[in-house]
Amino acid sequence: MEKFFKLQEHGTDVRTEIIAGATTFLSMVYILAVNPSILSACGMDSASIFTATAVSAAFATLCMAFLANYPVALASGMGLNAYFAFTVCPMVGTDRPWEVALAAVLCEGIVFILLSFTNFRESLVNDIPQNLKSSISVGIGLFIAIIGLKNSGAVSVTTENGIALGNLGDAGICLSLVGILVIAFLAHKGAKGAIFYGILITWVLGMIAQAIGWYVPDPEAGVYSVYPNFAISGVKMDYFFAFDFEWIGAHLLDFVVIVFSFLYVDIFDTVGTLIGVAAKADLLDEDGKLPNAKQALLSDAIGTCVGAICGTSTVTSFVESSAGAAAGGKTGLTSVTTGVLFLVSLILSPLFLSVPGFATTPALVYVGYLMMTQIKNVQFEGVPMSDVISAFLAIIMMPFTSSIANGIMFGIISYLVLRTLEGKAKDVKPVMWISGVLFVLYMIVG
Repeated sequence: MEKFFKLQEHGTDVRTEIIAGATTFLSMVYILAVNPSILSACGMDSASIFTATAVSAAFATLCMAFLANYPVALASGMGLNAYFAFTVCPMVGTDRPWEVALAAVLCEGIVFILLSFTNFRESLVNDIPQNLKSSISVGIGLFIAIIGLKNSGAVSVTTENGIALGNLGDAGICLSLVGILVIAFLAHKGAKGAIFYGILITWVLGMIAQAIGWYVPDPEAGVYSVYPNFAISGVKMDYFFAFDFEWIGAHLLDFVVIVFSFLYVDIFDTVGTLIGVAAKADLLDEDGKLPNAKQALLSDAIGTCVGAICGTSTVTSFVESSAGAAAGGKTGLTSVTTGVLFLVSLILSPLFLSVPGFATTPALVYVGYLMMTQIKNVQFEGVPMSDVISAFLAIIMMPFTSSIANGIMFGIISYLVLRTLEGKAKDVKPVMWISGVLFVLYMIVG
């Protein structure tokens, strides 16, 4: 294990890696409940989607472990699953529209694999300007902090007031805020695995709150019991190789747009996530580049194809991997742990789905803070305005639009425009121009 994952070289050990892997899993286990809920809206069976989500997540994460040796976990991407269910399936309009959508995901994954054998995606990771690269980490930190706060209800999105503060008298909200302080205290004391233990302590406090009647489950309102459920579940997989290619022949242009949209979001979400997690795990080299980027990107592409074959939407690198990186994860052993837990979840799904959102909120918020520390590497003075404004837009557009890809889009396009106005267009790396063209095309067809 030491020889394969090079634990000593990365300054870590087996215990730290396992705790980090469990932390990542607990931070992203919500996808096992959320993905079936979203995809079932287009008529798919929830139990089968659960199985497809868990199997594809495990396979893709293990690929990341053994091909790239990175502490990055993968699963069906949020946003991409909503696009699958609420845009693509209604557009198709057949009795089983998900079969066309799954075919699109498969084609996107194949294109992704082909791109992985070129230097395009690797260059995309390594040739982004350092200022923009650091700002991406900061933006992701804000983004995942908001995800965590929304999971607990501490903040809510309203049409009248935008983002609003939740009811501080609510048990889940109070416990999520207490959990943040618990993790901060443990980290202050130098406790290894502070984030992981913070999740468990907050969960236990939730059980106590339910026992004394403060936390009251209300399934109809989406508030569920926090007591662990040790029931054994079965495995159901109805959408294995469930593809419909006949629709494509009569709707080729529509299909191309669908594939391109999947591809666009997947590429830039993955790049942003890899940069953010690598920065937190201190995996970037002295030049700010990501070693083994090609293998990491290939793992992501393979995961997308496997996900389509199993019957779920695009599989991509999860930003919640930052929780494991913050807990000390630095190698593929972290990913192996997460991948194995996804497999275990197939038979113990009720237990893992018992972890309430307010218990994972502290982890995501604290990791958001840790990732925001990259702000010290973002230069706002003594550099061209193209570096300043592109970094600022990348930071604010991720949380404000709920999309890592949108933040990167605004950052790259503003950088290219301002760099040209500064008369320094010739200094811009080719991959940046290619990315800019892709974003413009997306805005036109999207």
